Amino acid sequence: MSISTSPSSVLTPKLHYDNDEDVALLTAVNDEHGGVIVEMKDPMNSTDFSISLRTSLTNWKKQGIKGVWIKLPIKLANLIEVVVQEGFLYHHAEPTYLMLVRWLPNTQHTIPANASHRVGIGAFVMNDNREILVVQEKNGILRGSGFWKFPTGVVEQAEDIHVGAIREVKEETGIDTEFVEVLAFRQTHKSFFEKSDFFFLCLLRPLSFDIHIQELEIEAAKWMPIEEYAEQPFVQNHELLKYILDVCLAKIDKGYSGFSPVQISSTFFGQEREDCLFLNSRDFNH
Repeated sequence: MSISTSPSSVLTPKLHYDNDEDVALLTAVNDEHGGVIVEMKDPMNSTDFSISLRTSLTNWKKQGIKGVWIKLPIKLANLIEVVVQEGFLYHHAEPTYLMLVRWLPNTQHTIPANASHRVGIGAFVMNDNREILVVQEKNGILRGSGFWKFPTGVVEQAEDIHVGAIREVKEETGIDTEFVEVLAFRQTHKSFFEKSDFFFLCLLRPLSFDIHIQELEIEAAKWMPIEEYAEQPFVQNHELLKYILDVCLAKIDKGYSGFSPVQISSTFFGQEREDCLFLNSRDFNH
């Protein structure tokens, strides 16, 4: 079961009891997998909310609803305890809200896990003099080490990998670039807050050459001969960095081909989507 971005219907807002009391049900929308989504927006007394939630759960069980998602914005954090007391579990959190979920049937749940990966990029940028763009960071474990590294960063939400690579290079060094291809990628686990991590090594072509560093995060940046970069002890002693360098040299000197982005349009369940498919464009004729 997953959260639908296009809810299909709104459930009945009230339930009638024999004692002629009307108990307001929580407004919810059906998702596409037999569940419902409750998105709380307006302030509500925790006691009234508890009554409405219990009544709604009873009603949803009668309807055969499987999973219930409740989205609570920060301003309604006072309702979290009520939701947890009704058997809901945390699913994920974003800067402005917390999402909780509960499986109603007495069966094994099919609720998808929270997003498990972070996506990072490393940018290999070389000029016509076989000099590569390198930086020294002000923060992190490499601070003060004297190590020169490729510009790196994290892809933002809803940002394509190639767009993120161009942005990160521009932000850190002021250099404008054109994305060429993904040369390789690495997967690692137990990284940022125990999440897994995808790191994409990207080849970019420089369009400008005057460096203007981002002083908040970058200590220094320069164009460095690739041989000088390779001679750094940290590169010589780090297996991953040695592989990365070998891949970059294979691209420059031996015609190694990575993966280029192709924009595609597709339709899923009536919804248009724009995606990027990365493929070996040199060996693929379409």
